Amino acid sequence: MTLLQFLRQARQIHLKFLSGALPDPPIYVIGNPSADLDSIVSAIIYSYCANNRLPVKTPRPHIPLLNLPNFPAGTELYRLRPEFSAALWSSTNFPALKSEEQFENTLQSAGDFLREHVMTVADFAQSLEDQHVWKQILADATLVDWNAFPRPSKTDKGTGFLTGLPGVSFRTVGCVDHHIDENAMPNTDELPKGQPMIIQPGPGSCVSLIIRELQQRKLWDSSPEMAQVAKLALSAVLIDTSNLTAEGKVTDVDRMAVEFLQSQIEAESKAAANSKDHWDLEAFYKSILYAKQNSLDLLTMGEVLDRDYKDWTETSQSSGKTVRMGFCSAVKPMRWIVRKAGGPDKFLDDLRSFATSAEKDLDVLVVMTAFTGTKNKFCRELFVSVMRDNDSAVKGVKRFVEHCSDHLGLIEWSPLDGEDIPELAGDCLSTLNEESSLWRKLWVQTNAAGSRKHVAPLLRAAVAKL
Repeated sequence: MTLLQFLRQARQIHLKFLSGALPDPPIYVIGNPSADLDSIVSAIIYSYCANNRLPVKTPRPHIPLLNLPNFPAGTELYRLRPEFSAALWSSTNFPALKSEEQFENTLQSAGDFLREHVMTVADFAQSLEDQHVWKQILADATLVDWNAFPRPSKTDKGTGFLTGLPGVSFRTVGCVDHHIDENAMPNTDELPKGQPMIIQPGPGSCVSLIIRELQQRKLWDSSPEMAQVAKLALSAVLIDTSNLTAEGKVTDVDRMAVEFLQSQIEAESKAAANSKDHWDLEAFYKSILYAKQNSLDLLTMGEVLDRDYKDWTETSQSSGKTVRMGFCSAVKPMRWIVRKAGGPDKFLDDLRSFATSAEKDLDVLVVMTAFTGTKNKFCRELFVSVMRDNDSAVKGVKRFVEHCSDHLGLIEWSPLDGEDIPELAGDCLSTLNEESSLWRKLWVQTNAAGSRKHVAPLLRAAVAKL
């Protein structure tokens, strides 16, 4: 079965499950709420390889579920995640294994194709409405690229709800993740026999861990279809490790994954004697990187902030007050974002609207940028803003700055994007660092290895240890 045949079939199995026509319930494979390329690809390749092969004693269908509560698959998904569309197109159309699987990587063609082959949380919610399913549903899930539900059950560890799906309670039956352990997963002996419970911080890409797991379990076969799966997997590993060059993010797990995936692609290229297509890893990487770097152009400011977003709530040990923190990651420099908003003041207005919405309700908002600056240097910026009157939030942020500035290499901000816009540089520096009743600060982060995976735990710990 080709990768695209599997994805199309998975959507149909989902509908059968809701209608009660499925003999065995499926396992939904769900990535984290940022729904970045690593999360999406992790869910898809794990589902494809584990489908009807896991759990060991009672194999069941696996369905990848993209964790996007506000965006259905289709043109909206293409607009929000053009790098995923580029990766899927590059992986499955050179060559296409079936004539009906050909599509163009354009808004309309790819949008129509994604609508038939991919399912988001928004699609799941719509299918419940379409099939008039009003009762509470219990579904099994394997989590990839995260290890805690945003709304956990108060009684059953490893059970919880997704944002946008209040009518579905998910019960964890497996997990593969490269973030810190949130201590929210069930014990291994509570899972179906042989199910994975792997939480290993370190590797730059969760896909790398999944590749290792699939190899060890002998779930990666040598069929011709696997070359497409290998390319899709490779897209996420390369993007998350900057083609294995990201300082502090690349581990042997990532290197071995890339080596294995390349070998699978090259072996299939040699076997396809009639194929005139030459596999070029560098061109493949650059095409997906280009799509990612330009992914914010078609979005509104609210969508820019929400595109790669995660949040957590911590409680101060001394005061008992809770602090809700949101982290936005962006692939453009701060001046680009500020200019898109219409200037520093309008940018702050957009932040306030985003943070104070009923869905977010944030005390602290963090914006992290990562981009290629002058002289082709990888750069990071960090902006932290307290969004409302909460003494624990202010104290926690100040503690974070005091204890973590040297580790993260936080220095006074200056533009790194190489564009000559002196007035915008001055406005950013003064407005985004302005002393006010609340607290906000913009820095250049010279420790380029410090991604959200590293920064978020530091701020969370600073608040919790007050």
